Amino acid sequence: QVQLVETGGGLVQTGGSLTLSCAASGRTFSNYAMGWFRQAPGKEREFVAAVSRSGSNTLYADSVKGRFTISRDNAKNTLSLQMNSLKPEDTAAYYCAAGLSAYYSDTYGSKRDYRYWGQGTQVTVSS
Repeated sequence: QVQLVETGGGLVQTGGSLTLSCAASGRTFSNYAMGWFRQAPGKEREFVAAVSRSGSNTLYADSVKGRFTISRDNAKNTLSLQMNSLKPEDTAAYYCAAGLSAYYSDTYGSKRDYRYWGQGTQVTVSS
């Protein structure tokens, strides 16, 4: 089993920046493709960004492309999401997720590809 703990959420003004972190424990971190998802009140959980096991490949939702950067440090068992130029519509609870992957370079944009989830961290962007 993999335990995931997100930190770094908070309140920020429009145009500001935040960096979310996700600390993983329990299994070999580098065996898992990782992703970030978010869920706003009354909405479905949606894909934000994903990174392959090796960290070499990334995938982004169109809504965050060019503003968010996902990265991982396999030596430190951590996943990060750098968020710039934040907008009010980015307000949501953000979740990191881990999915066992047989391939070093694959990224996954669907919730069903991830087995383990963190508890979430709230990001609020004020207008």
